[in-house]
Amino acid sequence: MNTVLKHIPEGALVADTLAVSPDLSSAEVARRVEAVAWPDVEQDLDQHGSALIHGLLSAQECDTLANLYSRDELYRSRVVMARHGFGRGEYQYFGYPLPDLIDTLRRNVYPHLVPVANRWNSIMHIDTRYPAQHAEFIQRCHDAGQLRPTPLILQYAKDDYNCLHQDLYGEHVFPLQLAILLSEPGQDFTGGEFVLTEQRPRMQSRVEVMPLRKGDAVVFAVHHRPVQGTRGSYRVNLRHGVSRLHSGHRHTLGVIFHDAL
Repeated sequence: MNTVLKHIPEGALVADTLAVSPDLSSAEVARRVEAVAWPDVEQDLDQHGSALIHGLLSAQECDTLANLYSRDELYRSRVVMARHGFGRGEYQYFGYPLPDLIDTLRRNVYPHLVPVANRWNSIMHIDTRYPAQHAEFIQRCHDAGQLRPTPLILQYAKDDYNCLHQDLYGEHVFPLQLAILLSEPGQDFTGGEFVLTEQRPRMQSRVEVMPLRKGDAVVFAVHHRPVQGTRGSYRVNLRHGVSRLHSGHRHTLGVIFHDAL
């Protein structure tokens, strides 16, 4: 389960769709990704550090992904949050090869976020620039020893929560990531809101609660982003987490674009 693959073309890192998730249509998901109003997403990211995408996955796709949580052979590691002071609940990181739909999301969403990532770095005077295609960026990660895949599924039950954190994992970090809610609020669980905080210099932190429904995605800043002030732009620090569940069970898919050390 802890074996990692290095210097293999990204297409070779995809699990056989029929073997892993027969009900998922990667072509349909890729079509939905292309249909997203990406200029609106970019505007929301610039203004708020996050952007909501409604209905990126269907209810059936969400259920199929959530059901993969019990497939131990698909994962490289499992984390019980309470053991590490991360909160309560647990999550599992997929191993390579990734399920086809998750690989499709990673490859097809990434190019739409690259312009934002490169523009933000330019504004913040950060030299790093990101290549247009995800396979090139993953090769950069692997060349630096960041070999472990980072897409994951998180599972919460009553009274579980996720402390505010950042998913960094190594020197090479893509500054935006994606989370998709796989459960229905008010039906599968109550509480458990996705929360973002923004720490501003010499100011109190700002909190954003994202009103996700099943199949909705949120794109958000991993670490920091530029904000325009009266005296020019400045850098703010972001963290994300999940508030305490009051009842039920909640699953989330996390799509992180960099790999881990």
